[in-house]
Amino acid sequence: MKVQNTLATGASRRVFTAGAISVVAALALSACGGAAATAPATATAKPDLKASGASTITMWVDAERSPALKDITAKFQADTGIEVKLVVKDFAAVRDDFITQVPTGKGPDLIVGPHDWVGKFVQNGVIAPVELGDKKSGFQGSAVKAMTFNGSVYGVPYAIENIALLRNTDMVSAAATTFDEVMSNGKKAVADGKAKFPFLVGMDPKQGDPYHLYPLQASMGSQVFGLAADGGYDPKQLLIGDAAGVEFAKKLAAWGDAGEKIINSNITGDIAKEKFLAGESPYYLTGPWNVPDVQKKGIKFAVDALPAAGGKPAQPFIGVNGFFISAKSANALATNEFVTNYLTSESAQDSMYKAGGRPPALKSSFEKAASDPVVAAFGKIGATGVPMPAIPEMSAVWADWGATELALIKGQGDPAADWAKMAASIKAKIAG
Repeated sequence: MKVQNTLATGASRRVFTAGAISVVAALALSACGGAAATAPATATAKPDLKASGASTITMWVDAERSPALKDITAKFQADTGIEVKLVVKDFAAVRDDFITQVPTGKGPDLIVGPHDWVGKFVQNGVIAPVELGDKKSGFQGSAVKAMTFNGSVYGVPYAIENIALLRNTDMVSAAATTFDEVMSNGKKAVADGKAKFPFLVGMDPKQGDPYHLYPLQASMGSQVFGLAADGGYDPKQLLIGDAAGVEFAKKLAAWGDAGEKIINSNITGDIAKEKFLAGESPYYLTGPWNVPDVQKKGIKFAVDALPAAGGKPAQPFIGVNGFFISAKSANALATNEFVTNYLTSESAQDSMYKAGGRPPALKSSFEKAASDPVVAAFGKIGATGVPMPAIPEMSAVWADWGATELALIKGQGDPAADWAKMAASIKAKIAG
């Protein structure tokens, strides 16, 4: 499952921020009618999950992830007698279905999805906080941070994903550190007859792709939101329209169709992949989801750090996938046990990695996966990234942001005026 990109669906992908842990024990006990009182009153006794009336847990999951969960769900059933029923759902619709069905009591006990759903889930009251306890330190800090909203952790992370710069090493032998170097190398490859395109990144025909372009924007000092005191994104601090953002807007126009033609508005995601696989460009800005096809094609490539267009680090958005507990789970005690003591295990996290190929969120699992240099490279780049904002207000950002960027790349309008207009529109939408 690729990280969601909120361009088309209001909270979608791409296509892998805040603090303290809250306790779900009281919620779990109340949801189960206090059934834990039937357990033996000893310091080491575990709750009798079957006595709580929980005979089945239902999890909504996508088709790609479902097979990876079969072993851990079988172990849970063997240990507790409780079945975890995996219901495969259409990923494109599952978030909204979950929000609609949970309040009616017809939703699942668990759902698998990206962290940028958290804000909308919390806003609608459909997920419960997760108590990680001492297991928190076993996860990558950025993964836990992404799953945190208003000071509470709302999901168990299992994978982190972000973009990087793929380089065809037959065309360009050494990594570049700046975007100027990338452009220069790419133009030389074209001039030498080795390539047709100096650089490839996919653009949605209507919404561009702010997700892929964000590292360049961040390196110029332009952010979307400022941070609150607890380290989370603050929707009251909309920074995207500042002077650094305007400078980035000017760069987009300079790089685009009417300028240096480095970013091509007519190159969609599918076309960008097709052209790189055909050996028509030395560079491809993309994520780990496209690496297997590059490997199958036999292209010699390297995974390079993201090049800076300005004086600051080119930080990508990171997307974190994880497991969320329904706030209305009929089996909260058993669900919490499964999530916190089984899905946090190394075996479960290893299995999820094997299914999806994304760097694991659990440190011990990542250390094993990082024996693959591609995983190690993406993981190193992701460690420098920032969680994609999961606050509900982010849904008001994507459409104006993407449309404005695309227009500038096409050579339309005035960068300073249009960027300011975009920021004003976003601010008005957030204000309601």
